Amino acid sequence: MQTVEELRTRHPEIRPDFTIDQHWERYGAEEHGVWRTLFDHQAQVLPGRACAEFLDGLAKLGLVADSIPDFERLSDRLESLTGWRIVAVPSLVPDDIFFDHLANRRFPAGQFIRKPEQLDYIEEPDVFHDVFGHAPMLAHPVFADYMEAYGKGGSRALTQFGALENLARLYWYTVEFGLVEKPEGLRIYGSGIVSSRAESIYAVESPSPNRIHFDLERVMRTEYRIDDFQESYFVISSFEELFAETYKDFASLYRKLETGPTYKPGDVLASDDVHHRGTHSYLSGSHAAG
Repeated sequence: MQTVEELRTRHPEIRPDFTIDQHWERYGAEEHGVWRTLFDHQAQVLPGRACAEFLDGLAKLGLVADSIPDFERLSDRLESLTGWRIVAVPSLVPDDIFFDHLANRRFPAGQFIRKPEQLDYIEEPDVFHDVFGHAPMLAHPVFADYMEAYGKGGSRALTQFGALENLARLYWYTVEFGLVEKPEGLRIYGSGIVSSRAESIYAVESPSPNRIHFDLERVMRTEYRIDDFQESYFVISSFEELFAETYKDFASLYRKLETGPTYKPGDVLASDDVHHRGTHSYLSGSHAAG
């Protein structure tokens, strides 16, 4: 991640809230071509794997393969649905700024797009990850409320509790890499999965990862890795469940988290409800790690 000084040097127009103008007119044919290639890849793999809420959001926002979206036009559509807007940023932003944006229904999206040789992986989130991956779920009213609540909770965690690491795990295992259980089977809603062709398939079809029913404390105690596919995914029953579980005062939970275990990404506990492919039920303690 670039330092604040580096960002201001490279982007002298940057505002105090770290936003910049998108300058849509400056994207060239190669950049629009990268968007089109990535979009086409995901259009092939997401039907039957992504949840209906994501696919509906994609359609409602009019996101298409032709070109990188204009944030102003996209935001007007999104705002009419859930009150959110997309704001352009040059890179990852400081935590306090990020939380403030979310708390005020603004999603900071990277203004740049990856190079053609980075189609399969990019370290920092770009416009494809941030817009294709995140914007469709922001069109869903309950998930949109969850994201606002997360931003407000993040500001408190940062200033009052020093629990940023725990809260980051919640974001990782829901917003970025969340799965939801549907009558037809597991479906993707996390942006880190829906924006990756390989992980879109891996997350719902591979026998390798653990798929554990969502439990707030369990998630906040679980480390994650950023350099490979996830070893564990957490599965919600509905977005209403996710919002209800997290729209609460975390003060007592943060105090509890000050002591006790921290789990590795691949750990499975005897108390976990583990999803098995081919079933729609959770079986306690299967494949327990002891």
